[in-house]
This record gives sequence, C-alpha cells and structure tokens, in this order.
Amino acid sequence: MNMWNKLFGKSKSNCLPHQNQVIVSDALRRAKLALQQLSCNVCLEENKVCKCDQCFESCKRVAGADEHHAEANNSVTHSVINMTGMLIGLGQLSTPYALETGGWSSAFLLIGLGIICAYCSHLLGKCLDKHPKSRTYTDIGYNAFGSKGKILAAYFIYMEIFMALVSYTISLHDNLATVFPGIQLKVSWAKLPKSQLLTFIAILVALPSLWLRDLSSISFLSFGGVLMSLVIFISVACTAIFGGVKSNHTIPALQIHNIPAISGLCIFSFAGHIVFPNLYKAMKDPSKFTKVSIISFTLVTMLYTSLAFMGAKLFGPQVNPQITLSMPPHLIVTKIALWATVLTPMTKYALEFAPMAIQLEHNLPQSLSSRTKLLIRGSIGSVLLLLILVLALSVPYFEYVLSLTGSLVSIGICVIFPCAFYLKICWGQISRPLLVLNLTLIAFGPLLGTVGTISSSKLLLIHLSRAHSA
Repeated sequence: MNMWNKLFGKSKSNCLPHQNQVIVSDALRRAKLALQQLSCNVCLEENKVCKCDQCFESCKRVAGADEHHAEANNSVTHSVINMTGMLIGLGQLSTPYALETGGWSSAFLLIGLGIICAYCSHLLGKCLDKHPKSRTYTDIGYNAFGSKGKILAAYFIYMEIFMALVSYTISLHDNLATVFPGIQLKVSWAKLPKSQLLTFIAILVALPSLWLRDLSSISFLSFGGVLMSLVIFISVACTAIFGGVKSNHTIPALQIHNIPAISGLCIFSFAGHIVFPNLYKAMKDPSKFTKVSIISFTLVTMLYTSLAFMGAKLFGPQVNPQITLSMPPHLIVTKIALWATVLTPMTKYALEFAPMAIQLEHNLPQSLSSRTKLLIRGSIGSVLLLLILVLALSVPYFEYVLSLTGSLVSIGICVIFPCAFYLKICWGQISRPLLVLNLTLIAFGPLLGTVGTISSSKLLLIHLSRAHSA
C-alpha cells in the first residue's frame, strides 16, 4: 500500500489523498508516524494509555483501517525504495565533515552503526511478529513495557521532531546568505545581520502554513521536501564528477579525540526506525521485512560512505559541516543544491507541527467552535516556530546541534529501545548468543550516547562562549 495512506489513514476529515509509493525524507517520516499515532483519540491523551484491544479498535474507527490486509500490497522493491528514501535526509549533508573530522578510519564507525541499525530494524519486525495488531513504534513500546513504554517512546519522538526542526532552521540560516550574496537588507529598528533577517523573513513566509487544517495541502509541501533532499544528493554527486574540482586532499587516518563528537552525526544519519512498523504493515509479505532492511541499509550506507569520501577528498580540512556550503559557488549544480537546501525546511514546518496540532485539538474542550480551535492551534504553532527560530539563531552551529540530536535522542530510538523491546517481548525464545548481543547493544547505546552528548554539548558551549566574548 502507498505510504501516504498507510501513515495517515483514511478518516474523512484528517486524511491525505491516495498517492503511489512516495519516498519519505527524515523529517517527514517522524511527523507522519506521530500523526498516525495521534489519530487515535484515546492513545496518550492526558498521559493515559488505553488497553491494546480498545486502542486498536479506536484506531480502526478513526483511521479507517478495516481493510488493512487488502491494502498491504507493497512488494520488496517498493518497500526498499520507501525505506531508503526515509533514511536519506538531513544527515547526508554532514557525512563528509564527519569523515574528515574523524579520519578515514571513522568510516568503520559509520558502517558499523549502519549494520547495528539494520539489525535493530530486524528486531522491530520480530516484535511485530509477536503482536500482529501492533501498528506503530509506540505500540511496540506498549507491548513491551505497558503505558510507560508507550509514553517514553512518544516523548522521544516529539523530542526528535523539535530538535530536527532546530537543525533545519540552522541550515536555512546558513544557506540563505549564500543564495542571496549581493542583496543589501537593512531594517532600522532591527539590528540584525543580513542572514538573520533573511531567516526571519523566510520563517514569516512559512508561518501561514501552520494554520492549514487541510492535510492535503500539507502533503503537497512535504512531497516538495522529499524532492529537495534528492536534488541535494544528486547535485553533490554531479559536483564531484563534472565540477572540475580536484580530489587531491589527504584524509587523516584517525583522529580519535573527535570520534565522540561525530558519533551523533553518524547515528542521526540512520534514524528512521519510528516509521519502520508502518513499512512492515504495508508489505504484502512481512516475512521479507528483514530482507528489505538489509538491502535498504546496505544501499544507504554505501551512498553515505561514497558521499563522505567524495566530499572529504574534494574539500579536505575546509569541508563545511553542510557539504552544500563547500561546493564551488559558480557552478549551476551548486546553486540548485543551495536552493534545495533553503526550500527543504520551509516545506517541513507544517507537517512537523501537524501531529502536535492534532493532539492539541483532541485535548481542547469539545464545546469550543472549530474557528476557536483553529485560532488556538495556529497561535501555539506560530509561537513554537518563533521559539525554534530564536533557538536556531542563538545556537547557529549545525554540526553540534545535529550531533546532539543523534547522541541524545536518535541512539535511543534506533538502538536501545528496539533491543529492549525485543528482549522483553521475545524473552523466552532468545538464544544465548542473541541475548548476549542485545545486552551488549543495550550497554553500548547509552555509553555512545552519553559520550557523544557530553562531547557535542561541550563543543557547543565552547563556541557559544567564544561568540559572546567576541
């Protein structure tokens, strides 16, 4: 079945139109999953989690999932395309920087994390095998640890959404000044640099999209974001092949002191697990989900590794944390990549806020009119977006915020939670070697996350203190 239909359901008022096999980017996948989870009026309302059977029946009524088995018709090829598209996103901008910073040996970290995340994707499939009624990531959390597991998973999902939006806004800020190099922009009452004024204007342009209630309009914006991510990847590849830039820089072998700082960038690049249960449910033959995971993560890991070596060899120590800012400015493909990088965040805001807006409407008194609810959700969404803008302008360090997101949040969603869910749900059927492996990953995840969080936070604070003292 197609991804829009699967992720949003078919309710008359909160439903996206039928589309064919859409590839979803990293920010889009989080919002869509959260939106599907919140379509059930019972789940997570006032921090209460309903019983499994009641929750699934409610979700069926709200999302129109009665014909699920008839709609689950994705082939292996379609599923690979969708999973690969979900994994390729914001993280692709930083892989060359990560390789140059950590040394070429850090490619083993990138590949290793890809293998681990593929294995954890397989574990989610095993958990779904045990509970066929489960439809979302948080449902697996509920099956494993009850209400606390579901609420904890939902908390991490929303935290990742918020931090990813901050990263997108920082990327918007960094690239806007390059897109408009010659423009003179001054406002007498606002003593802000040109790049910040441009970012503020871009946010104002995107702000009305938060007031949309028609999710069909939001789906149009999100599909534009998917195309932009693909354009960025193709543009970088074209620069390496046809750009005339000599790839004669030497990549250091290993800079071990930088490994903790880049570990978060690597793990964020493979973040996509919260939507994998939806892919599993959309498959005609779910028994081949593991095969889909292996193929998809292999392709993505090869693409990331190739892009990392290309960027590091092309630009060396001068490689920017966002590869688009290192590309030669006179090339047409560079201008295309920069515009794609600028337009991508503006297509994300409405869809990212959609699940929060729907949950907010669920919690508002039923006595309020639709217009009043629209004013409340639109106002709160606007305030949150302006808060994200302030944070992004206050902390304009893309690589550290992205690394912090990966180390603080994504490591839990991609590694720790799947292993813990699997051990709890399938405990009686796990062999000793698998038990040791999963316990090792559960211990490795918090260790890597803690070291990465401390390192990225420390670097972020150092740069902030330098900026304030300058």
